[in-house]
Amino acid sequence: MSDPARLPPAEITQLSLGYMRLTDAAPLILAKEEGLYARYGLDVTLRREVSWANLRDKLVIGDLDAAHLLAPLPMTTTFGAGGIRGNLLTGLSLGLNGNAITVSNSLWDSLGLHYPGRAPDALEVVKKLGEQIKERGPGSRLTFATVHAFSMHTFLLRLWFQAGQIDPDVDIRLLVLPPEQMCDSLARGIIDGFCVGEPWSTVAVEQGIGTVAASGYQIWNNAPEKVLGVTEHWHNLHPATHLRLRLAIMEACRLLTEPQQRVRIAEIMSQRQYLNLPEKMLLPSLTGDYRFSKNDAPVQVPEFHVFWKFQAGFPWRSHAEWIVQQSSALLGKEINADDTRALVQQSYRANLYREAARCLGELSPSQDYKEENRHGSPWEFEPGITLGADVMIGNPQYSGKTD
Repeated sequence: MSDPARLPPAEITQLSLGYMRLTDAAPLILAKEEGLYARYGLDVTLRREVSWANLRDKLVIGDLDAAHLLAPLPMTTTFGAGGIRGNLLTGLSLGLNGNAITVSNSLWDSLGLHYPGRAPDALEVVKKLGEQIKERGPGSRLTFATVHAFSMHTFLLRLWFQAGQIDPDVDIRLLVLPPEQMCDSLARGIIDGFCVGEPWSTVAVEQGIGTVAASGYQIWNNAPEKVLGVTEHWHNLHPATHLRLRLAIMEACRLLTEPQQRVRIAEIMSQRQYLNLPEKMLLPSLTGDYRFSKNDAPVQVPEFHVFWKFQAGFPWRSHAEWIVQQSSALLGKEINADDTRALVQQSYRANLYREAARCLGELSPSQDYKEENRHGSPWEFEPGITLGADVMIGNPQYSGKTD
């Protein structure tokens, strides 16, 4: 814990912080409830938004000071993809993992797969789905939904489909829907499946309308997910305020390593002013006691949400470069290596994380890049710095295990 009295004084103290109705908003909400913002001299108003585009746009125009943001948005918004341009940056990732792919019960039943007492094998499921698509022939595309064109959800879906020899640009119709519209669209038969952050896959399972075919962790172990986003202009005007905000949220992330805090935050987030959902919908992904289908017992998925472990808060530029490459492929416009590096250096500010980590007396990586898709288990990056598995589905080291 740092001493706020020894920090530079905040340029402004009243802040509006936007977030989405998702379980991984937990650090932002816990920082409010624990008085961490106040401890750093900040009066933070949390504002729940309805879609990622809405959240991004309000951040760009200055209606919000900071936001719970999809990991790709600092780069893609700075680049001008997705309808609006603005220089966004992050100095803090908010966590790893947190997503799942859910399909309608009818589609799941058609695959004829059963996994009593264990999580589905994500690779086996998508290979079976690929065989079924080939049997159906052209003209019978399945419809899946994602939360934003430039999101880890989209990239995870594409990785999953490609591992099953499914062409996501030919065999799949992909829609963009706000997270809280996914379950209704699945129940009405508008979509066959979706990739979304929790708790919406759990809601689908508990409502009996869907089955989780794969957790995000099974597709890419410890993938980046959300970041704390601000505009470059706002950061340049308020560097001390930004530091204090990061410190408060980092302390909340660290608290979430404690199991009792995860149970407590589920109860808090269930309240009307936050997620306004039953506590039982929020607990599974937070505790790792996760149910993939309504008729099966919960399965332990201990890394479903990682908020602090494995340097979860560090904004890796290797993650960001991978994201730019995937975004470039979707845009159909090549971003060369020099432009990619410049964009990443502008948007992913690892130095800002190190600054906050020093204030907290915590170690942080000395390098901005790490190898991706190489490690099937936790590994030592540097003395005192242990990182998690980082294997992607389709890699020979990939095991499909949930932990």
